[in-house]
Amino acid sequence: MRLNASPPPSPAPSGSNEPTPQSVARRSTLWFLLFWLLLMGVMYWSMQFFLEPSHAKVQADGSVRIERGHDGHFRVKGSINGQSVTFMVDTGASSVSVTDALAEKAGLQGGERARFRTANGEREGRIVLADEVKVASLTVRNLRVGTGYTGEDVEDALLGQNFLRHFDVQMSGDQMLLRPRKSGGGAQ
Repeated sequence: MRLNASPPPSPAPSGSNEPTPQSVARRSTLWFLLFWLLLMGVMYWSMQFFLEPSHAKVQADGSVRIERGHDGHFRVKGSINGQSVTFMVDTGASSVSVTDALAEKAGLQGGERARFRTANGEREGRIVLADEVKVASLTVRNLRVGTGYTGEDVEDALLGQNFLRHFDVQMSGDQMLLRPRKSGGGAQ
């Protein structure tokens, strides 16, 4: 009877491709970090998309339709003195309000010092005159604007009653309609 004996396995040479416990741990940590960075990037992009204001749609009759955002607010792109701005429509605000940085970019200088009462308490600012405040095709000229608003971004602003009162404002569900008045009242 003949027994086939196989030789005992030889130890792996020092230059082998066998992973060490330390290299496995490092690789696992890198994959873990990469996963979380990718997840955070997707979440950041999703929030930017989520908060992006809808584009105002100009209707055949000259009215402007604004869609409610995912966060429940009406936001719309516009401009002040030709400087791009993202307005949040605030029917409770008495005037258009902008950040100090936006006021500087839009050339809103001088004015008179003012103290504003907001939902977040009182704040200091100025009241200045803007040559033009525009939302889509709707324009109001020579409008008083408050500075010192603390938005999340430099281009954030509130669209208050001193602009809105020049238009018929109608809200229905998730839409707001700004319709020019026949009397004009300073709007174009």
